[in-house]
Amino acid sequence: DTAQDSRLREAVGEIVRKQVELGVDVVDDGEMSKPGFIHYVNERLAGFEPSPDAPAGSTWARSREVQAFPEFYEWFGRVLPSPGSTAAHLACVGPIAYKGHTLLQSDLANLTAALEGVSPAEVFVPAISPSNVEEWNRNKFYKTPEEYLFAIADAMREEYRAIVDAGFLLQIDDPRLVTYWILNPGMSLAQCRKWCDARVEALNHALRGIPEDRVRFHTCYGINMGPRVHDMELKDVADIILKVRAGAYSLEAANPRHEHEWRVWRDVKLPEGKILIPGVITQSSVLVEHPPSASSASPAWSAARTSSRAATAASRPLPAPWRSTRASCGQSSVRSPKVRASRRGGSSRGQVLQYDILVKAVAHCRIARPDPTSYFWYLNDTFTRAR
Repeated sequence: DTAQDSRLREAVGEIVRKQVELGVDVVDDGEMSKPGFIHYVNERLAGFEPSPDAPAGSTWARSREVQAFPEFYEWFGRVLPSPGSTAAHLACVGPIAYKGHTLLQSDLANLTAALEGVSPAEVFVPAISPSNVEEWNRNKFYKTPEEYLFAIADAMREEYRAIVDAGFLLQIDDPRLVTYWILNPGMSLAQCRKWCDARVEALNHALRGIPEDRVRFHTCYGINMGPRVHDMELKDVADIILKVRAGAYSLEAANPRHEHEWRVWRDVKLPEGKILIPGVITQSSVLVEHPPSASSASPAWSAARTSSRAATAASRPLPAPWRSTRASCGQSSVRSPKVRASRRGGSSRGQVLQYDILVKAVAHCRIARPDPTSYFWYLNDTFTRAR
């Protein structure tokens, strides 16, 4: 047992207790052991190795957004570079197999130990979807993209199954499902939907035999903050999302680009027994409002009022400003007191905490030092210094 192992165990205990203290009903381990919420699999999947042919840099650089706003994203990349832009991309050079059993069992053991003395309503463990691995690392071994994708799905199934067998909820993190559109400017909407359908089929292959009520599916638009006028709209993908074999669906619903999309659920029928988890707090202040958002009298979090109690997750008051555990963090959905995002007419949205939100924020942060610095305060200070 190394000093790092001991510190990691302590960190998981700290973040679990913090979530419970803040009134979070459904907690996770903060993904403390993971260097990133996607590329952590580089340590857990066999068949990959470094290669000069592997993708390099940020895939965002080729997006519709960067093509539309090159000056903004050039500036933003300098003042606040994405941690993912320097993470390793690998190439698949042999049969894919899961080799992360020891790392995974350590994660599950640390989380189990952290739950001693606390009683959250539920506990989940995030794991990345096959499509995100497919896009992160290049295939140089399998004959077809489909073979490659389903090989990843079979390997990741071991992780998914182990999480559920340990008694935890499994959360599938799949930002690529809704960001593939923005990252591929030459693709039509019909082509993108076909791509999404195939990826959901592969995910369901990986989830086969796992009870749906033990799975929650999360998709979002990442932390690539900017105008974001090219985001895929929920109305164009909601039906595909609902094909995922999950009991709950966690979606962005607060930022100015997507807060109007609660209306989608007036027309799209949520299957019986399924749950919506709308993200009702956001951290970005540079998005361009979607026209229906700008003219809407109903904020996105009112979706929880228009849906039945059984079909939406509950919310709680935010007891105090939450401080993250590192000055660098993955995608999240917490509003900082100093990073204000589209608060209108004295709205109390900034003081609302839906149980999933804090969890997603801590889900991609790691302890860097005993006296942590908030990522969001760091973000605000970065913008201030840049100006």
